[in-house]
Amino acid sequence: MKLKLILLLLIPFIAGAQFGLQKNILKMELVEGQDVAYPNSNYRFAVKLNISEEWHINSNNPNEDFLIPTRLVSEDPRFQFAKIVYPEAKDLKFEFSDKPVSVFDGTIYIGALLRIDAALDEGYYSIPIKITYQACNNQSCLPPSSLTDTLHIKVVNEDTPVTELNSEILGNIDFGKASIEESNDNTIASTLESSGLLLSLLFVFLGGLALNLTPCVYPLIPITVGYFGGQSEGRTGRLFLLGSLYVLGMALTYSVIGVITALSGAVFGSLLQNTIVIVGIAVLFVVLSLSQFGVYEFKLPDSWVMKAGGAKSGYFGAFFMGLTMGIVAAPCIGPFVLGLVTYVAAKGDPVYGFWLFFVMALGLGLPYLFLALFSGKIKSLPRAGDWMEGVKHVFGFLLLGMAVYFVAPLFPKEINSYFLPIFGIAAAVILLVFDRTANNIKGFRIFKTVFSIIVLALSVYSLIPADKPELPWEKFTDEKYQISLDNGEKMIIDFYADWCIPCKELEAITFADAKVAGKMKEFKLFKVDMTQTISDETEKLRNKFNIVGMPTVLIIDSSGREVERLTGFVQPKEFFEIINAVE
Repeated sequence: MKLKLILLLLIPFIAGAQFGLQKNILKMELVEGQDVAYPNSNYRFAVKLNISEEWHINSNNPNEDFLIPTRLVSEDPRFQFAKIVYPEAKDLKFEFSDKPVSVFDGTIYIGALLRIDAALDEGYYSIPIKITYQACNNQSCLPPSSLTDTLHIKVVNEDTPVTELNSEILGNIDFGKASIEESNDNTIASTLESSGLLLSLLFVFLGGLALNLTPCVYPLIPITVGYFGGQSEGRTGRLFLLGSLYVLGMALTYSVIGVITALSGAVFGSLLQNTIVIVGIAVLFVVLSLSQFGVYEFKLPDSWVMKAGGAKSGYFGAFFMGLTMGIVAAPCIGPFVLGLVTYVAAKGDPVYGFWLFFVMALGLGLPYLFLALFSGKIKSLPRAGDWMEGVKHVFGFLLLGMAVYFVAPLFPKEINSYFLPIFGIAAAVILLVFDRTANNIKGFRIFKTVFSIIVLALSVYSLIPADKPELPWEKFTDEKYQISLDNGEKMIIDFYADWCIPCKELEAITFADAKVAGKMKEFKLFKVDMTQTISDETEKLRNKFNIVGMPTVLIIDSSGREVERLTGFVQPKEFFEIINAVE
């Protein structure tokens, strides 16, 4: 296999006469599907490709890692694909490959839906549409190449009728089924756009449910257990109502975000990454932790409760807790929410935005409804008093640890990495040596001892300097970026924040992988520190590159085109495959 790969790479250089044929192997033609387009809609068209006889081009999924897939790209950042429909490929066996290769040959049509932004002005637009491909025959493959043609679109208001064009071609392309490739930025948008309201709501509900697997929602677990564990009555009906109000409070927080996003056309990522908001979250953790240590019992003033309609303090308190807990989890709850925010901002419909975020938050909060029922019942268990107080102390230290985690990035980088490990050591020692609560209960004493030893070991381990590959990261500047563009350098731009958990995972696991690090050295590497998002500099960069949240990693090829945008943690193998395909 290795010999065949070497021959595959050498043959094009030996057979230099073939390069003159490159421009004749593939011919490209754009086929319009409609005469005009509306803002906040999709423009339908197709790309006709004529491939010379005895030649083929790799499909969008050619089955071999070293073969370059066919890709359709819009080179105008204002117009991105909502959906691309590639034709059915053929699996052919060639001498250079041990297994069949998926290819296109003859005359093919690639269908595409181009997203027209809601904020776009009426008028004429010219969008460069680029096809990148690799042509092969039975013996060899030519170097990757590309063709570009210009799509001319007239954007009009909805009073102007739309006339369908070339229906004999576009009518044969099934935009609703398989062979679809969606842009990373528009995967969620495309799914919602192609679904009805009920299916869309079901989709975002399941997405909200899946968010519970992300580390940023873990702090809600001890908060929920601690708060509802303190409800003394423990009646199932009352606990269910309290839990429901807690979830509704979370849902209302995200619903307001959805409405604001739809009305402003902006994303909430910058607000939730603002230093003031991060400090507020840290203070909230500290305040909540104090209740776990018995400093106070969470209860709103009676005068507030009376104004709220005379409800019991527990009910109003549960709703208020839900409102604040929605904010706690928000700074880094993943690419799903980022994609949903971007879609709602483009849609511009506040009612639609309200319901999407409301249902998503219901999915996010559903497990906490059951957690409320369980934790509220803990008080009714035999001998609950002593060991429940001990559990609350453990939760209190967890909450304080989260406060330290969020506030640490506000201090100089030379020292902020030591904050959490030192706190972990101190908390473990206090729990092991000084906190004697419930030590008379053997089961709890064993749990607390094991937990403290684990925290102590992890904290000490974190203080040991790590031996990982040194990558030539540079601080991003407009001047350096422009120089790299002018020099045709491939680039990786990493937008990160010190408080972002997935950012730390990328740094510690993916970028630290030896194979990945070796390949990354072929790129110009830029870091953009978005920790202090209140600054004018980070706000400018956020707008320039349309950064919604952290982490965001941009992969840019030698032509200056963004070929990949990662908005979450990816494993080393997946990241290597992405950057290995960049030319």
